[in-house]
Amino acid sequence: MNEYALITGASKGIGKSIALSLAESGYHLLLVARSESDLLLLSQSIVAAYKVEVHYLSVDLSSSAAVLEIADWCNRKTTNLSILVNNAGYGLWGNFDQLSIQQQLNMLRLNIDAVIELSYHLIPVLKKQKQAYILNVSSTAAYQAVPTLALYAASKSFILSYSRALRYELKDSPVSVSCLCPGPTATGFSSRAGMDALAELAEKFNMTPEKVAETGLKAMFKKKAEIVPGFLNKVSVFGAGLLPKSLIERITAGLYKQ
Repeated sequence: MNEYALITGASKGIGKSIALSLAESGYHLLLVARSESDLLLLSQSIVAAYKVEVHYLSVDLSSSAAVLEIADWCNRKTTNLSILVNNAGYGLWGNFDQLSIQQQLNMLRLNIDAVIELSYHLIPVLKKQKQAYILNVSSTAAYQAVPTLALYAASKSFILSYSRALRYELKDSPVSVSCLCPGPTATGFSSRAGMDALAELAEKFNMTPEKVAETGLKAMFKKKAEIVPGFLNKVSVFGAGLLPKSLIERITAGLYKQ
């Protein structure tokens, strides 16, 4: 196999598990994340375990120049890019008016803008392949408003809606677009979001990143539009579509109250 996969947010959690799974399947890897030390260790372990090429780029995707840097770097490394995984993202916990507006805008830059821009610059490359895939990582938070995670949930709703629209636009091309919407996952999200107080609650429902990655990739290769891993997550998404929005908001507000 001479196909490459580009994965953002690749050094930890779901992104790392996706990278390992794709390497095991024979894909060469282009890994992007902030931590150069984590990327180096992951690259070394993958090269030692699998007969694939691994290249990595340490960059902060929330910076304005990052996407063009990644796209140029990717184009220099290969013309055989067949998978783009937009996984980088994080959340901030707290009432909107109590959080730093600059921190919230930086989060939106990473969760939304970077996904849009990177896809825009790499779709022409993906279209040149016999078969290609885009996997955008959203969240079950995409299916309802979540007080104290207002902008995070809204950003994930955007990614889900955008993915479905882009999927339709590309339906006559070689590029299949899927959206992975995991629920609570043991990735360190709670700590990054400042939700340490809820860590014990999250642990009761957490899936492993390995299981989320396995489910996501299997469905991506089957060209599924939306992927919700885990029975309880499927039930919660189904319930969010049936119950009144005001009730769902009260429930989520109770779960994530400060």
